[in-house]
Amino acid sequence: MAKVLMYSTGVCPYCQMAERLLQSKGVTQIEKVRVDLDPARRQEMTERTGRRTVPQIYVGERHVGGYDDLAALDRAGGLDPLLAAP
Repeated sequence: MAKVLMYSTGVCPYCQMAERLLQSKGVTQIEKVRVDLDPARRQEMTERTGRRTVPQIYVGERHVGGYDDLAALDRAGGLDPLLAAP
């Protein structure tokens, strides 16, 4: 299963929804980067993604985007193959 990295905060409902969606797909480990606790990591997220909102999700090396992007990818049938990649 592909590695999943999620930039998030402790109180973000969209982060929680993204985590639940990923878990429903069998993802057991999500590397969470809490940008509310580490301003340098927030800067890193902004530079990597060009976005300032959380969550920002990577599956493997691919930037999926936020929760809405993740859910749309799942509805389009693209999430399962992405997660299955080594």
